[in-house]
Amino acid sequence: MVAWSDQERSIITSIFSNLDYNDVGPKALIRCLIVYPWTQRYFASFGNLYNADAIKTNPNIQAHGTKILHGLDRAVKNMDDIKTTYAELSVLHSEKLHVDPDNFKLLADCLTIVIAAKMGSGFTPEIQETFQKFLAVVVSALGKQYH
Repeated sequence: MVAWSDQERSIITSIFSNLDYNDVGPKALIRCLIVYPWTQRYFASFGNLYNADAIKTNPNIQAHGTKILHGLDRAVKNMDDIKTTYAELSVLHSEKLHVDPDNFKLLADCLTIVIAAKMGSGFTPEIQETFQKFLAVVVSALGKQYH
């Protein structure tokens, strides 16, 4: 169980309330697939991922990036029980999709970069600390089935 201060809850809620999910989600996933090309193997059914331009313009990748960000809403709304919130998703990624759980960390890093770029100087070390804590809890919950 993770303890969240009122300030941390406020920071996380504020970050997500100001995001353009259709912009940030795809950018984070696109970055992940380009920077860490081995992650592409889980998206073979998404069509052409031959190069960076193909990834950037792939509508399936863009839609899935948005879906991922909306999936994080579930954690924002259930901050006191993120592990239970993602239990089914952890099973899906582990047992059906066989996703390497380290990929969740890579995507979290890419999401942090995209959000930091959007927020600019507003992405203070204190905000980053809280955001990283939040993502670490989400990554842990998604990887729970693997343990």
